[in-house]
Amino acid sequence: MNLLLVYPEYPDTFWGFKHALKFISKKATQPPLGLLTVAAMLPEGWNKKLVDMNVQRLKKKDLNWADLVLISAMSIQKESAREVVARCLEAGVRTVAGGPLFTAIPEEFADVDHLVLNEAEVTLPQFLADFEKGQAARLYTSDKFISIENTPAPKWDLLNMRKYASMNIQYSRGCPYDCEFCDISVLFGKKVRTKSSKQIVAELENLYTHGWRGDVFFVDDNFIGHRKKLKQKTLPAMIEWMEKRGHPFALGTEASIDLSDDAELMQMMVDAGFDSVFVGIETTDDDALSECGKIQNRNRDMLACVKRIQQTGLQVTAGFILGFDSDRSSVFDRLTTFIQKSGIVSAMVGLLNAPRNTRLYQRLKEENRLLGYHNGNNTDLSMNFVPKMSYETLISGYKNVLAGIYSPQPFYNRVKAFLREFKPVRHKRKRERRFRRAIGRLIALVKVSIGIGIIGKERRQYWNLLFWTLFKRPALLSLALGFAAYGHHFRKYFEDYIAP
Repeated sequence: MNLLLVYPEYPDTFWGFKHALKFISKKATQPPLGLLTVAAMLPEGWNKKLVDMNVQRLKKKDLNWADLVLISAMSIQKESAREVVARCLEAGVRTVAGGPLFTAIPEEFADVDHLVLNEAEVTLPQFLADFEKGQAARLYTSDKFISIENTPAPKWDLLNMRKYASMNIQYSRGCPYDCEFCDISVLFGKKVRTKSSKQIVAELENLYTHGWRGDVFFVDDNFIGHRKKLKQKTLPAMIEWMEKRGHPFALGTEASIDLSDDAELMQMMVDAGFDSVFVGIETTDDDALSECGKIQNRNRDMLACVKRIQQTGLQVTAGFILGFDSDRSSVFDRLTTFIQKSGIVSAMVGLLNAPRNTRLYQRLKEENRLLGYHNGNNTDLSMNFVPKMSYETLISGYKNVLAGIYSPQPFYNRVKAFLREFKPVRHKRKRERRFRRAIGRLIALVKVSIGIGIIGKERRQYWNLLFWTLFKRPALLSLALGFAAYGHHFRKYFEDYIAP
């Protein structure tokens, strides 16, 4: 069998970093981890080829080569996924589809030959057994949430790593919280299931032996969901491996804000090589937090929580949401002020949407406020329900928030404020790693200085930041360059898709 694994293209989004990736000569932020993991579950005797449409074109010769095309996608990749299915149908090649998009709306993909949904560890073996017998059904589903301690490591040999800014690892599935707007507990359950520390060390070693040196992002929706195991087994094993290998990776992940309550856990994460964490702050308004059931964020001094995480040596990136029923017109100024004071450089502000099968989706359906399915992008001015605040007022306020945090002057002020206080932990790295970092920093300096410092609209603020960093915080130069590239991307996205 010749099996073609296809990952559809992402549209230009806030998190795509399209305008920042060019400065480091990369095509995409991260590879399709799900497809690479599924590839490791397929028969060894099958010939496998991966086409990630975010880094390469899907060619006719690829489809002609394939006996079977396996597609996985997120909701935001829906349009590209439709095009892939149509091209497969035209080429006369059978298709198998799975992943979050197809699991959420299988009825919208009538042209797919086989839908293998939910957790692949359950449904994929069933499909393969029937396929070998020539009796494959069209639909395979399951409501089971199984242990992931037998999930194989991704097949990195299918990937050209040089095209990506970061590699990724999954440590856990599920989240103990049940926020009204979030579909994680729907897809993966409320019980947190984790891989063993032995598995994680093996996956780190696998990336290392494949030659990767750089960023590794743990894609868990809440990395600290099983805190006891993390502190007693997983992080100690990671710390030992990272020290043995000379800290070849800079790690990032996602966690709930209650990470700030556990100084020991934060320090262990830093010791293991984590230098950034994404936190879903959503809103600083307690009424809105109560409305959406985000209990872990309630009754907190959110600014103090963010500062505690940052002071440990973890850069905080965060998500914020506008459009809750309890939002009032004052929410826009308050959110802008909070982001500026917090020093959160990468602040993703989006509009509330209701993914299918979430509690929010069900509530809005009962209230006759739904307008359709969520397209997966909450930064494109679309909403799939009628908000309580007038849509015009909401959009106007939303645009003002983005202008207030990503216009050159406030953005660079926030960067400088963060760099002034931030004290990253310096790990002892092998000489090879230090040399690569120095070369990469020099190349980035040249590219960013040309693209932003000469051509960009924010060149005055860029040079001010660059020289301030060189004189005041020279050790943070690469971080400052990265922030400048991020800010350039955020502004371009705002100008292209939001401001008009």
